[in-house]
Amino acid sequence: MLLVVGLGNPGPGYANNRHNIGFMAADEIVRRHRFSAPRRRFQGEAFEGVVDGEKILVLKPTTFMNESGNAVGAAMRFYKLALSDIVVIHDELDLGSGRLKVKTGGGSAGHNGLKSITAHIGPDYRRVRVGIDHPGDKNKVIGYVLNDFAKVDRQWIDPLVDAIADALPFLVMGDDPGFMTRVALLTRPPEPKTEKGATGNGL
Repeated sequence: MLLVVGLGNPGPGYANNRHNIGFMAADEIVRRHRFSAPRRRFQGEAFEGVVDGEKILVLKPTTFMNESGNAVGAAMRFYKLALSDIVVIHDELDLGSGRLKVKTGGGSAGHNGLKSITAHIGPDYRRVRVGIDHPGDKNKVIGYVLNDFAKVDRQWIDPLVDAIADALPFLVMGDDPGFMTRVALLTRPPEPKTEKGATGNGL
């Protein structure tokens, strides 16, 4: 069984915040793979499904971000999961907008959701780091992550969460490099069209 945790803050007022991209990805996974309706479990919304023959639980904690570990720890204990069975999708300031990386373990880099999860279960779970860029000033970070994405950001958000949902089977198989490659291919900008007969030498 794989536990996929999307991080965010609950409630409509936070729905389009940069901090909530983990929720956005979780919602698309649930929609794409036709998971169950949500159930209130583990201090969160839990959705059940099967991908490539593997049972998956998608969990969106309904605590605030800095208490996300309560939900993750409860689900982990209930299902007797190993840390390798847990994938957390979260916003990442240290990656440019639309970029994505997967890593196992490490610090929280000031992310309160990761800090809470690590306090409850330890650091060696998998993280899908979704880049939202950095405001350029550490004093502006809180306001930045708790503000909404701009409308123009949908141009990269929608294809990216679609790609995360599409590539989920690679995470199920434990193939993190394959997952990143698939997402990169699906979100790669289209090749510019060249006119027929163009030589490409500028002449």
